Amino acid sequence: MADKRAGGGVEFEGVTPILRVENLAASVEYYVSKLGFNMEWGGPGGFASVSRGKCHIFLSEGDQGHTGSWVWVGVEDAKALLDEYRASGAKVRHAPTNYPWAYEMQVEDLDGNVLRMGSDPKSDQPAGEWLDMYGRRWISTPSGESVRVADDDAKDKRNS
Repeated sequence: MADKRAGGGVEFEGVTPILRVENLAASVEYYVSKLGFNMEWGGPGGFASVSRGKCHIFLSEGDQGHTGSWVWVGVEDAKALLDEYRASGAKVRHAPTNYPWAYEMQVEDLDGNVLRMGSDPKSDQPAGEWLDMYGRRWISTPSGESVRVADDDAKDKRNS
């Protein structure tokens, strides 16, 4: 079978998102005390690295991008992580919900950046509602179409 790589022969090592924050010290404190990350290093110009397991995130004070970015983070157990985050006081934007790709929750940092954290999907559960960037809920119909849920038709899962 032919090599399916479109690029050259150089292997990529990984990706580290850079999230813009307004107050680096406060953000590092939140990632460490509420989200369980470790402070790796901080450099000149308001730039730092935090990590947890194999997940690394750069935080940039007032530069490099826009607040409100979204990042996917694969985790071992989203339910156990929810319990940890409830105890620490982290802002859980959307409780773990089953989807075809993962059992996923949304966690928000001090600047509105969203970490979508998910573990393996639950094969015995149907797909649940999706919370978009504006806080609106959506569901998938049996035909695969996404339909917005009226606010009075569904329970708000934020911070649950």
